[in-house]
Amino acid sequence: MTQQPTPPAVASVFAPDGALRASINLGNPILAHRDPASGEPAGVSVDLAREFGRRLGVPVELVAFERAALSVDAVRAERADIGFFAVDPARGEGLRFTAPYVLIEGSYLVPERATVTENDQVDREGTRISVGAGSAYDLFLTREIRHAEVVRLEGAPRALAALRAGEVEVAAGIRQLLEAEAAREAGVRVLPGRFMVIQQAMGVPAGRGAAAQELLASFVEEMKADGFVADALKRHGVEGASVASAQEISVEAG
Repeated sequence: MTQQPTPPAVASVFAPDGALRASINLGNPILAHRDPASGEPAGVSVDLAREFGRRLGVPVELVAFERAALSVDAVRAERADIGFFAVDPARGEGLRFTAPYVLIEGSYLVPERATVTENDQVDREGTRISVGAGSAYDLFLTREIRHAEVVRLEGAPRALAALRAGEVEVAAGIRQLLEAEAAREAGVRVLPGRFMVIQQAMGVPAGRGAAAQELLASFVEEMKADGFVADALKRHGVEGASVASAQEISVEAG
């Protein structure tokens, strides 16, 4: 694997206190989770954080959050130096994203008895869609849904529980999680296809400057090209997610 030297000045911008604080979103278990044995964060995003810290020549401190919105806020407020988020225009203020490194599908879960069979049938009057508050699919549906009601709840487990309890007609989420929920217990099914593609990228506080942003962007491209991301997905048993191509463009709002 090719390694490019990191200028000490740039390394100090990323880790001004001597350690790289990486914000880890445990609310997306496709990319991060707690190790059953140690209780420490593990997963694809953790592997990337540790590799980036190694290249900077600094130790890595993992700052874990249960929800994406909290993880985003930590980086935006510079309580963390880097983070791993879904790219979305609503998250652009105070952050700079790299191009995505992984693509994940967003899908719908419905009761088995529901008459809905296609994604484009969900946005109707009288339909309630549960989502994890502040998630990528919450932000997307907030912009796109015109007739149904988006019901924001604390995390994906609560959103799925709301569907089983009959509090909503549809639950939105990461396809792999919805498929696992459908396999866990009868009574629900995943609609075919997807309503969005979630672009998972790395992010840095906007105030860290252009050199830091460029270094992080280059790191992500190298991790994709060298097979690091693909190997991490395989190592952690992640299915249904794909490495983003070099042509994928990130959203960078001011």
